[in-house]
Amino acid sequence: MKTVDVIIPVYKPDIRLKKIISRLRQQTYPVNRIILINTGRVYFEQAFGEDMSFFETDDIVLRHISEEQFDHGSTRRMAVSISKADYFVCMTDDALPADRHLIKELTAPLMEGKASAAYARQLAGKDADIVEKFSRRFNYPAVSRIKNSQDFDELGIKTFFCSNACAAYERKTYDKLGGFEKHMIFNEDMVYAGRLVDSGASIAYVAEARVLHTHHYTAMQQLKRNFDLGVSQAQFPELFNRVSSQSEGIRMIRGMLGTLLKKNEYNKIPSVIINSAFKLAGYKLGKAYKKLPQWLIMKLTMNRNYWR
Repeated sequence: MKTVDVIIPVYKPDIRLKKIISRLRQQTYPVNRIILINTGRVYFEQAFGEDMSFFETDDIVLRHISEEQFDHGSTRRMAVSISKADYFVCMTDDALPADRHLIKELTAPLMEGKASAAYARQLAGKDADIVEKFSRRFNYPAVSRIKNSQDFDELGIKTFFCSNACAAYERKTYDKLGGFEKHMIFNEDMVYAGRLVDSGASIAYVAEARVLHTHHYTAMQQLKRNFDLGVSQAQFPELFNRVSSQSEGIRMIRGMLGTLLKKNEYNKIPSVIINSAFKLAGYKLGKAYKKLPQWLIMKLTMNRNYWR
């Protein structure tokens, strides 16, 4: 049987982390090891200090790093270097497996040789509002698909869309392509996915593999997140200059506003417009980060340590 490890970067964890691990331990396709790279030992001890035995088991590897050491690319590279499995799954510490079949469904296209990477469908949680639910449906539809370089004309930037909130990778191909970038402010998953597609390989979107994953960002948090997104795209023009992510964003906003009008959720429209404006402003500023002074960058970014 091929082995599968799960990699989870952890920051200021709460009870959800134990729920994630418990559900991973119940998967129909067994997880070999769960590799946790925790940023800030003090936060972990505050959350679980009285119950550390839960993590002191043979199937868990726990490593602590400082906040200054965290990096979207190098932290995951470190975790992958610990793994010896045939396949590894990257997750975040707020993505909860929806059922016992996540690992089996997610890795199936890899084991069948149909793709070299695969990502799961993200479902909005019960506490999500109509806007978040629409966003999840827009980006993670109910139909699975295999994507490769022949899909650029149809899919544009979504050809190499992939999310490390829950994504599986073939270790052999990962090593061949050099893995995640060593120093990434954000978007390490799509940069790797872009290179994967350019190499001639395919990416699978697996709608049958599902995680519960909901965000509740303020307008300013959206701006900062999209600033980092814009920076990451500006740093890899060979991938992102050939396709536009703005057109996809506009399509989503139009669909979202249409849904709100149809559902008579008129009170949500002003916040959608404001959040969308903040997202666009952050993205544009991020794309132009080389022209900005350092003090402004530090106010706009979500990842201040990246710039230090």
